[in-house]
Order: sequence, then C-alpha cells, then structure tokens
Amino acid sequence: MSRILGKPGVIGVLLVAVVAAGAGLYWFQPWKLWVDDTVRDELPVAAPATPPALPGPGAATPDAPATPSAPRILASGSLISHEHRTTGTAKVVRLPDGSRTLRLENLDTSNGPDLRVWLTDAPVKEGRAGWHVFDDGTYVSLGRLKGNKGDQNYALPAGLDLKGLTSVSIWCDRFDVSFGAAELTAPA
Repeated sequence: MSRILGKPGVIGVLLVAVVAAGAGLYWFQPWKLWVDDTVRDELPVAAPATPPALPGPGAATPDAPATPSAPRILASGSLISHEHRTTGTAKVVRLPDGSRTLRLENLDTSNGPDLRVWLTDAPVKEGRAGWHVFDDGTYVSLGRLKGNKGDQNYALPAGLDLKGLTSVSIWCDRFDVSFGAAELTAPA
C-alpha cells in the first residue's frame, strides 16, 4: 500500500479527487435535500394613516384619498411543480398603507442552493417545458427564498409596475431552473 501511495501520480490523482469532491459538495449542497427551513411570517400590518390635522377657520379642506382598512389581494395563483415538487399559493397583496407584498402561503418545496423568488413576465408551463423559461424575459428578483416551507412575505419595490409581470417562480439561480411557479391572475 505504501508503495502505491508513494508514487507522485497517485498522490496527484488523490489530491484532485479530494478537491473535486469538495467543490461538488459546495456546488450541489446535497445535505439541503434533508434539511427543511420553515418560515411563519404573518401578513404585514401597516400602521393606520394619521388623520390630517383639522384646518383652522376659513382654510380650505383638500380631498384626501380614502385609505383602505384591510389588505386587498391584487393577484394570486397556485404553485405548480417544475424541477422539484412544489405546492402552495402566491398572492400579490396591497396593504392598508398602499405598499405591496408578495405572499407565499403553505409553500412546500425542496430546499436547494441559491433559491430566489422572482416576479416574471414568462408564461407558466407544465412539466419540463416550464423549467427554464423565467430568465428569458423580464424578471424582478425579490431576494433569497426565506425557507422552503411555510408562509412568507416579500416586499415589492414602491415604484414597481406590475403590468406584464404575470407569474412568480421559485428560481434556483445556481442551476438556472425553476423549482415551481404560479400564474398570477386578478380576482374576479
């Protein structure tokens, strides 16, 4: 055995194998297949708007827009599976203060390396045809997926125009593949 290990070629091959195994473990992160991250975000509750001060005698009273008192669903859809089994609901919600958030409810998907939440203009397609379409057009990354299970919120940028952004994808940025996606439609 020592005669085999003493040869420079064998040591080089072993060193390359160890480096390749370490890089493979870092890249694929297989342990995440057995680790679940559960998130239980509550729907954000915006502070009620402060009523304007009453004007003094003789002052004009501007018409103030009414502030909605409850969150309102602007669009929603059910998540379908792509590369990994994925279920749950995605909702775009307008909060009482006018801000908007993407809410994932009852999310259940695989954990994976470098998962992101994307709003996109891509159509949601069933099966393998839908795995790679979400980075072909316009998309907005809302950040890293907080966890692969549970309920979670992602604040939408204030000036974001939602026109044309018709789907949400749980996107694996490392391998450019969708774990699951939902078509977003306005309530009837």
